[in-house]
Amino acid sequence: MQEVPAIRFENITKAFGTKVVANKNVTMDIRKGEIMALLGENGSGKTTLMNMLSGIYRQDEGQIYINGEEVQITSPKDAYDLGIGMIHQHFKLVDVFTAIENIAMGMNKKETGSNKEIAEKVKEICDKYGFDVDPKKKVYNMSVSEKQTLEIVKTLYRGANMLILDEPTAVLTPQETDKLFAVIRNMKADGKSIIIITHKLNEVLEISDRVAILRKGEYIDTVLTSEATVQSLTDMMVGSKTELDIERPEVENREKRISVSHLTCLDKYGVKALDDVSFDAYGGEILGIAGISGSGQKQLLEAIAGLQRTEKGSSIVYYDTSNHIETELTGLSVSEIKKIGVSLAFVPEDRLGMGLVGSMGMSDNMMLRSYKKGHGIFTDRKTPRELALKVKDELEVLTPNVSTPVRKLSGGNVQKVLVGREIASEPTVMMAAYAVRGLDINTSYTIYRLLNEQKKKGVAVIYVGEDLDVLLALCDRIAVLCGGKLNGIVDGRTVTKEEVGLMMTHLNEEKQEEQANG
Repeated sequence: MQEVPAIRFENITKAFGTKVVANKNVTMDIRKGEIMALLGENGSGKTTLMNMLSGIYRQDEGQIYINGEEVQITSPKDAYDLGIGMIHQHFKLVDVFTAIENIAMGMNKKETGSNKEIAEKVKEICDKYGFDVDPKKKVYNMSVSEKQTLEIVKTLYRGANMLILDEPTAVLTPQETDKLFAVIRNMKADGKSIIIITHKLNEVLEISDRVAILRKGEYIDTVLTSEATVQSLTDMMVGSKTELDIERPEVENREKRISVSHLTCLDKYGVKALDDVSFDAYGGEILGIAGISGSGQKQLLEAIAGLQRTEKGSSIVYYDTSNHIETELTGLSVSEIKKIGVSLAFVPEDRLGMGLVGSMGMSDNMMLRSYKKGHGIFTDRKTPRELALKVKDELEVLTPNVSTPVRKLSGGNVQKVLVGREIASEPTVMMAAYAVRGLDINTSYTIYRLLNEQKKKGVAVIYVGEDLDVLLALCDRIAVLCGGKLNGIVDGRTVTKEEVGLMMTHLNEEKQEEQANG
């Protein structure tokens, strides 16, 4: 007799408005005591489906069964009452509260008991599954992995037997990922059902028992992980054969473009975000920047771009190799850097807040880079429109037209617009922060190809990424940041992922001595 599944979806459909169908007639199940990976390209409906299971959305059609019984999930509380918990990519924690206070938040005193009783129950959960949580630690003092651990413990504390993890390893080091996977296996051994939404196919093969594939909102198939490969999973997601090799051409005509010396920047709280960082970036190479979230990556790129104030003693020199001119960039604004003929392209982490104007269409966002090129009191609107149409076609941007406000586009399509615009500016230095975040596999490989084309043209490419597999495959050299300090620069062709992961979390002895004497 076949076991009743822990979760079953039958003909689930969810639409937003009349044009966007996020899920269409999805029928699939998740078994008790298994780790299920949920795969699909950006916009395939993975998160929407899980949001219905966790009570954030309500399906338009179809039924959800928990342990064989049809249920109505109209709120997150309904989901919790059914033993379902979702750990979102962006944590739902209060920074100024302790771990215990976050766990107790939203529960009445009869359910939680005293702080001492909460701490004892938290210790039981930690001992059972292999977690490490300091009950009295404030969230603002926690690392990313500690916050994630707290979210999972909070969910287990409330009685969850079915857990949904949305991109759980997105900002974890390899070592932290291994630790998380050990905990997930312990939860599976205890009979819990775990669903992981992720884009990292190597991790899918390592941790899951089965893999369910969604494509354009529709359920395609569920396969045994033991019978799958990275290539087979990719082909199922995309619906056609996909080339997965990241090109890394040899460095040619290597010329210094940017020299960063003793760069120090403060964050908004007055704390050092970057501390005495020095390195050179060369035309004809891709320099990767690795580091756990908040290690100074944002401030580094913004300082070079003229968007971040630097401290005394900092220096950023631009080398114009064609004219043999050296220009000091520190203290210059974006417009001043552009005025002296330095061609910098910048794809920031904050796409709509800093990169694009959400209320404008593609054409007007292209014009932001060229509006001063008009004649007299008139701006040139023809050229930006032509560029917008070119980017739309070449990067397959899904938009009704180039006048549609970009805030109405999906995150992946917004990123395509931004990357396409910056590359079209024909830079000599190109900086990109998380350029493929939220993009599907096909478009991600398109971006890698575009970066390599810039490299071949002699552009100095500085690429901040969170996927170490990609950094190691794409970059010629990798600069590793740890706590705002440069912990070393390694060869992308020879270094291992584990070595970079250790450098991201442990300052070498020389740096520790500098920090102690600083």
